[in-house]
Amino acid sequence: MSKSDLFENALIDLIFNATPIANLADDAAASPLTNLYVSLHTGDPGEGGNQAANECAYTGYARVAVARNGTGWTVSGNSVSPAANIDFPEASAGSETATHFAVGTDPSGAGRVLYFGTISPTIAISAGVTPRLGTGTAITED
Repeated sequence: MSKSDLFENALIDLIFNATPIANLADDAAASPLTNLYVSLHTGDPGEGGNQAANECAYTGYARVAVARNGTGWTVSGNSVSPAANIDFPEASAGSETATHFAVGTDPSGAGRVLYFGTISPTIAISAGVTPRLGTGTAITED
């Protein structure tokens, strides 16, 4: 099954910018999310996984909160990208390679993955490295 381009754009806008879809969905829940949480992974978290699946574990690592609005995300058509670079905490110890990222609902633990994708080029992480996802990192709804 496929979605219309108009609905794909509206869905991305709802999830990342909290923009209502007229007569279908809104962001008026008792306590809607104000941030989405971006995580780094050493392997594919998979469609059945959660944000803890293959999540990076270098010393100092933490998920990064990104505002769920136009200051956090740029929506264009059926694609969304971070409005600014997403810088993760600097590694103080450990060594691993981040191959995937995910956008989810929780600051830690087994949060729900909303979207995930590959990182290209991958990020080699070791002491002194500050991993970064740039504004060119895109998620496409299609």
